[in-house]
Amino acid sequence: MKNYKIAILDGDGIGPEIMIEAIKVLKVIEQRNDIKFELQHASFGGCAYFESGHPFPEETKKVCDEADAILKGPIGLNHEESEKIPVDLRPERGALLPLRKRLNTYANFRPVSLPKGLAHFSPLKAEIIGDGIDMIMIRELVGGLYFGKKEVGVNDDGLRYVKETLEYDESQIERIVRVGFDQSMRRKKILHNIHKSNVLKSSVLWNEVLGEVAEDYPDVEVKHMLVDAAATALCLNPTQFDVMVMENMFGDILSDQGGGILGSLGLMPSACIGDASAYYEPSHGSAPDIAGQNIANPYSMIGSVAMMLELSFDMLDESKNVWNAMQSVFADGYSTPDLSKPGADVLMIKTDEFGDRVVEALKTK
Repeated sequence: MKNYKIAILDGDGIGPEIMIEAIKVLKVIEQRNDIKFELQHASFGGCAYFESGHPFPEETKKVCDEADAILKGPIGLNHEESEKIPVDLRPERGALLPLRKRLNTYANFRPVSLPKGLAHFSPLKAEIIGDGIDMIMIRELVGGLYFGKKEVGVNDDGLRYVKETLEYDESQIERIVRVGFDQSMRRKKILHNIHKSNVLKSSVLWNEVLGEVAEDYPDVEVKHMLVDAAATALCLNPTQFDVMVMENMFGDILSDQGGGILGSLGLMPSACIGDASAYYEPSHGSAPDIAGQNIANPYSMIGSVAMMLELSFDMLDESKNVWNAMQSVFADGYSTPDLSKPGADVLMIKTDEFGDRVVEALKTK
């Protein structure tokens, strides 16, 4: 029997309640396979700060270091609660970025998937969606502007200023674009390279390195696109994309736009992969305004489980089963209040009911 340790970071806001539904799915997978998931819960984010004085406690670091994979709920607090925490210890800055740096999870996978049967969630017209949207965004996750040197102060004219540095070296670029090419080889062999080389020198180097790596992948067609043009194209013609690769900030912005064309970030799980570690999380925030109401859809949390099964545990068939089970619940006419407005032609169910229906559908796969 295979034994895998999974660190469970429940997170803030709706994190704990959607994590419960993800664990239900893990239990089904465990029961019908020769496998044992050892779940180790650890505190992370705003809740951890208020419990221990730090959003990423030493005990949590140990649990993450020893895990075969990490399943992480969303983190973050409302404005009032955030103001109670020193700026550098707020969840995103004090926990999330250090987690990425510690594990060196440099490749972020964000699938933007909307089968034709779920097109009603999207704000895009049916003729734009066509037979459905199916792309994956590959985002560099541990470099660029977010991790560069930062300086704040007052200049000689008495004006407050801030300086933040965008920095990449060729090795950082090479490893992430190879991830993009590898994904393209598994899919349609089309790679969109998203950049801003008409303005940024960082993009000039990015494109140079990508061109060198492309020589190792002669079967992949590379299409270059400026990031602002890509933002427009995602709305006007999203089905042209299959695999997109981009630097950190571009990926942060465009992947959220990907959630927008789906109709909600609640439909977008993600994977953060390094050479030795990986963590999986919803792309959306912690939604403190609806926490505890049992109305948040667990699709992106359960989808993160599906990605973990495929990418960390090589259980591709079970991963597909989880995706199909989730989508079948929507196809049967059910949704949750956070994804569908009152009066929509759907049957409203609660968070736990959605999870239960996924589990029942999964048992038939």
